[in-house]
This record gives sequence, structure tokens and C-alpha cells, in this order.
Amino acid sequence: MAPGDAVLDSFSLRYAQARSKFQQAAAQAGLALQSYPLNLPGRDGEALAVDVAWQGPRDASRLLLISSGVHGVEGYCGSGAQIALLRNAAWMARVRDSGVAVLYAHALNPYGFSHIRRVTQENVDLNRNFQDFSRALPTNPAYCTLHPRLIPQEWPPTLGNRLAVLGLIATQGMRRLQTAISGGQYERPDGLFFGGQAPTWSHQTLRQLLREHASQSRQLAWIDLHTGLGGTGACERMFMGENGQTADYVRANSWWGQPQALMHMGSADSVSASLSGLVWTAAVEECPQAEFTGMYMEFGTRPLLEVMDALRGDHWLHLNPDADPALVSQIKQRLFNAFFVDTPEWKRAVWDQVSQATAQALDGLAR
Repeated sequence: MAPGDAVLDSFSLRYAQARSKFQQAAAQAGLALQSYPLNLPGRDGEALAVDVAWQGPRDASRLLLISSGVHGVEGYCGSGAQIALLRNAAWMARVRDSGVAVLYAHALNPYGFSHIRRVTQENVDLNRNFQDFSRALPTNPAYCTLHPRLIPQEWPPTLGNRLAVLGLIATQGMRRLQTAISGGQYERPDGLFFGGQAPTWSHQTLRQLLREHASQSRQLAWIDLHTGLGGTGACERMFMGENGQTADYVRANSWWGQPQALMHMGSADSVSASLSGLVWTAAVEECPQAEFTGMYMEFGTRPLLEVMDALRGDHWLHLNPDADPALVSQIKQRLFNAFFVDTPEWKRAVWDQVSQATAQALDGLAR
């Protein structure tokens, strides 16, 4: 198989296929595998789990974590990139020569991955779920006002509903609406971007695997793979950490800030709104002994309105599980298309960016 064909073959269209490819690639590379099973069936009745593969010395003080599937359906992209790395002889040799260990965490939200949902089985956005639940949670009154229009009584939405949403965009602006909707909310469990009211299973599992695999690290780097925001095939690199010119940001930008500086979430030129309750806080809290350097990679797919409409349909379906099978299939396919572009050009663009960023991370850790 030619190198380009191997990259394309690394991507899958079903969770069970992606998991099998990941396990086989790790085993063929001689890596140790560990699974954290979720006691729920996948959409085809298959077993679900977070799978991790370890490469390098077990006592390595420098660790690179590469994760996929925080947002379920976005795992089809991240999984393909992970598998392509595991199949890439040059990358594997580079890791061996570096003395750095690499932990590949596959499908951190396996339920959403398998069932074509962005959220977990609890209907929670995992990347808004890392809050201190012993304290009062953030409020988002702007979302609560919008909720009845975002999740209508019927699907497809009526013309009146569509015009109302377009009117909001015209009067309030797309950026303001994006912040209100996607910034996270903790009041409406049936709504979009719900951050939860307690740690989810995936939240707890991520903390467990960090404790088990990263407790010896003195330098911990993390690349977390996402899709859905930005132009098709484009990649925005976003800093994992507090906004501002901190020492952590300066270090991360020295690794990954080429050809363009790392973005801060919520900045005027970022594709992302300002968010809270993010997964990277688990690494800081569970591995306080380690110097932490992290980055989100966000791969563009479809126009923002198209992605948002697909999410609206998915949440309507969650509330109406007895919908007509043809409509169910249509909603699921639309959501899948919103977060994964099934073309050779898009997959190669993902691979080019991930292969560059992982090499930069190895160089940064080696320094």
C-alpha cells in the first residue's frame, strides 16, 4: 500500500471499525494496550471503551498525550490521525530515538463516537464538564433565552423558526450568538452545549488514565484533536491554558506557533468562542508535578450555520427518539457530515497538520 493510501485507509466510517484499526495498529507496532470499558452498547451493538496505547519507556519523564473523540463524532477525524501515526514507520522511529513516551488515547467519548453524537451518554459536552461541582456553576442567561428557538417542537424547523434564528443573527451578530450558544450552559440538561451537573463517565475515565499513565511525568504535552469550526480543511491551533502571555503560552507557541501563532480561545481572530470547564484542567490537577504544555487542533468542515443546524437537529432527535426512521437517518448523516469530510483532500490536510504538530511536540519535549 502506498504511503498516501495508508493515510486514507486509517480513517473509518464506523466506531467499531475505527477501534479495530486502532487496536491492530498498536499491536502491530508492539505497543501495550489498555481499555477502559463503558457498560453501554454502541449503535451496532458493539462494545464501547476508551482505549490507550503506550509507546516508549514506562519511566519516561517526558510524555506526549495525543487524544481523540472528546466530542464523540469528532473522533472519526482524530482516530484516523492516531492510526496513521501508529502505521507511520518514520514517526515510530522518531519517537523511539527521542526518549519521549507517547500515550495515544482513543475515543475519550466512545458513546458519542459510536452513536454519532457530539455529547456523551449523559447528553453532556465533555469539554465543558471540568468544573468544580462543589461550587455554584456558571450561569448563561443568554442561552436560556435562546433555547426555545434553538430546539423547536418539530423537525425540520418551520419557516417561522428559521426566520427567527436568522433574525437573531441579523440583530445580534453571529459572534455574539456563537458565544451565547457554544460557550457552555449548566441550566438546561436538554439543551445544546450542556456542561453537566456532575462529572461524567468520560470525565472520570480521563482523570483515571492521567493518574495511571502520567504520574511519573515531569514534562507533559497534550494534543487534543477536534473538528467543526473553520474553513474546510483549515486547522486552527489553540492554546490549552489561561489566556494571556503566560510562560506556558510562550513555551507552547515556541513549539507550535509556526506558521501562525497559537490562538487563545475567544480572541477576536479565533474560530472558537470563550469557553470554560475544559478538559485540559484535568491534566493540571491530576499531574501537578509536571510542566504542562497543551494545544487543541480544530479542523474546519462546513460553514458554521450548517454545523449549528446539524447540532440542533441532533438535540431535537435526542428529545424525540421515536421519530420516523428516515428522518433519524437524515439527521444522523447530517451531523456526521458536519464534523467529518469524507474526501481524500480533507484527510490528507488533517494528516499533514497532525504529522507536523506531533513532530514539533517531540522536538519541544526534547529541548
